[in-house]
Amino acid sequence: MIPLLDMVCFSSTFTLAIYWRKKPEFHRRLTFMATCALTAASFGRFPEWLLPHEFFYAGVDLLIFLGVLRDVIVNRRIHRIYSYVLPAFIVGQTIVTYTVIHNLPYWIRIAHSILG
Repeated sequence: MIPLLDMVCFSSTFTLAIYWRKKPEFHRRLTFMATCALTAASFGRFPEWLLPHEFFYAGVDLLIFLGVLRDVIVNRRIHRIYSYVLPAFIVGQTIVTYTVIHNLPYWIRIAHSILG
């Protein structure tokens, strides 16, 4: 389930970045967030004492938050693409993490239907 969310987060932001390649403000931020989505696997490999495995998505969100902070410092405002994508990432990450930690049965049914 975790790799599936990572693929959705990367592919959706990257596809939108390609779609808005003529709008540099959107393209730049979406490309940045797509890159941040790729770092989930590396944060998942951090030692447990440094970053508990349940919270590895916090590293991804922190990187994106640094982009938000850059916008606040440079532009004195947060670009609206962050207000759509970051909450969507966080909601998806929360659902996936909760499902994996608690081993919820609905995901097993979904996985079996995907693998068919």
